[in-house]
Amino acid sequence: MINQYLQNKEKCPRCTKSNLVSDNESGEIFCSSCGFVISDSMIDNSPERIFSDSTVNKSRTGDKTSLTRHDQGLSTVISGVNKDATGKPLSSSMKSTVNQLRKLDNRSQTNKNVDRNLKHAMNELIKMKEKLSLSDRVAEKAAYIYRKALEKKLVRGRSISAVMAASLYAACRVLEIPRTLNEVSKSENIRKGEISTCYRMLLKELELQMPIVDSVSCIAKIASNAGLSEKTKRYAINLLNMAEKKQVLAGKDPTGMAAASLYLASIIMRESVTQKDIANASGTTEVTVRNRAKNLKGFIV
Repeated sequence: MINQYLQNKEKCPRCTKSNLVSDNESGEIFCSSCGFVISDSMIDNSPERIFSDSTVNKSRTGDKTSLTRHDQGLSTVISGVNKDATGKPLSSSMKSTVNQLRKLDNRSQTNKNVDRNLKHAMNELIKMKEKLSLSDRVAEKAAYIYRKALEKKLVRGRSISAVMAASLYAACRVLEIPRTLNEVSKSENIRKGEISTCYRMLLKELELQMPIVDSVSCIAKIASNAGLSEKTKRYAINLLNMAEKKQVLAGKDPTGMAAASLYLASIIMRESVTQKDIANASGTTEVTVRNRAKNLKGFIV
């Protein structure tokens, strides 16, 4: 790839023009006017390799370590290219030796039950992360919780997928990401009761401290699912803030309160949204929306 060379605004020593270009493939810097080669050993500062997992990470020195990988990204892999360091093909006898080394290297990395467990669990984590559109931060926290559970031997006798789903839900709770048990259950096709049982076990055994869920954090997701405007969202947030000052939100489901505030806000802003639409967008029932709306009607200005 040929690019215009603008570093230090150098000029050609032969024709004294500044029309210098660089060729990344050959590593040369030359003048586009007279063709004089100024340098044939240009340093390429672009990434040497591109690593990809759930996201693409560019690096010159290697991929970053991550708890979401069973080996934390520290293991090595013997290349599948049957060539030596100079690019020459290997002999038939050397090919056989290298193939045997590849097999032994692959088996040595997963010869323990813990390694196999982590490999399966982290694969499930990546799937759930992508289906729920979660960030790397949440996945790292979920992997940390699962590793702690595995270290205390809490996974023994339980489904790996269920414990991993419970760890992901716990990570969402810790980081205050609005994801429900139903959403996690559907992403992994596991019964909600099984995930909740593992979740309670993690809370008890790992002594996790969960923050109180804020109703305001559920507004954006419900409004997006229902297709409501920004003005409606702001009005609903104001309703919840006023209700929180009067301690009306205490002991009530945050999702239900958020859905009710959006329903009342949509009426004030004259948006054609029914209780059923709000209930479907929030994952609650129409009865919940009606009952919680009664608690918030007194705060309408």
